[in-house]
Amino acid sequence: MTDNSERDWQLFRGDGHAREPVLPPAPPWRRFSDAEGPRARPYLIGPRETHVVNAALHLRRPLLVTGHPGTGKSSLAQAIAHELGLGQVLRWPVNSRSALQDALYRYDAIGRLRQTTLSRDRGEAEPGIGTYVRLGPLGTALAATGRPRVLLVDELDKGDVDLPNDLLAVFEDGEFEIPELARLPEEESAVDVLTEDLGARVTVERGRVRCREFPVVVITSNGERDFPPAFLRRCVRLDLPEPDRERLRDIVTAHLGADGLAQAEDLLDAFENRRAPGELATDQLLNAVFLRVGGVDTDAEGLLDAVFHRLGRTV
Repeated sequence: MTDNSERDWQLFRGDGHAREPVLPPAPPWRRFSDAEGPRARPYLIGPRETHVVNAALHLRRPLLVTGHPGTGKSSLAQAIAHELGLGQVLRWPVNSRSALQDALYRYDAIGRLRQTTLSRDRGEAEPGIGTYVRLGPLGTALAATGRPRVLLVDELDKGDVDLPNDLLAVFEDGEFEIPELARLPEEESAVDVLTEDLGARVTVERGRVRCREFPVVVITSNGERDFPPAFLRRCVRLDLPEPDRERLRDIVTAHLGADGLAQAEDLLDAFENRRAPGELATDQLLNAVFLRVGGVDTDAEGLLDAVFHRLGRTV
């Protein structure tokens, strides 16, 4: 690397002097939108994995995707939505505090009470209850009135041990009740409620949300916990393997073109030499190649170690 390119690469120099450098373009996989909207990112899997995805689509069953970090579990939902033209993915990131109702709907009773009090004080009409009911990602997926939506239930194994069983009835019946709406009088049986989509509403009849077409459900798991047999029986299971050398080459080419691949062979060697199951992710290889293509000396002290840090180790 020449002195000039070294200075161009060093946006931050650690010398305490304020500058306003021009930030270079982000890597393709870190560009979130453009004038035409969200960008589709290349996603490559093998024929075996493709067959399993299609089986889940035909059977209208949730797809339970396992694999090491970085094998593309979460990205699969976006790839399905893009290829099938099913719109924006609805995302439910699961953690230890996640509950089924949060994914179905939320009712802001306190907000409604406050607004009702203000409206009465001003002599105005009281707000409708639908303004204070918002469907969650699962509820929005079930309420879709056109083509089915894609729902990503991300890292289900991080949730409460009973959460998979809680999902069974909803997945089997394709419907759920909103008690706050079911108790309304007959003349208020149809209520427009908010959804996860910004500004969008759907009509709920007599407090029940029923799916017309079962959504495309992609559930990811890092294998941290086993799921109940009853839950597993209702899913189509897909284990994503770590990509081999040829698949890695295809992924580099898809994201960074032939020029990227031409400069990637020694980085591929380093990646494979350092990789143990679950300890490096494919996007770490892409990061290294992107820096190389941009003229960065990836052999600089500590740089490759920082990019190829092992995921299974803490610092």
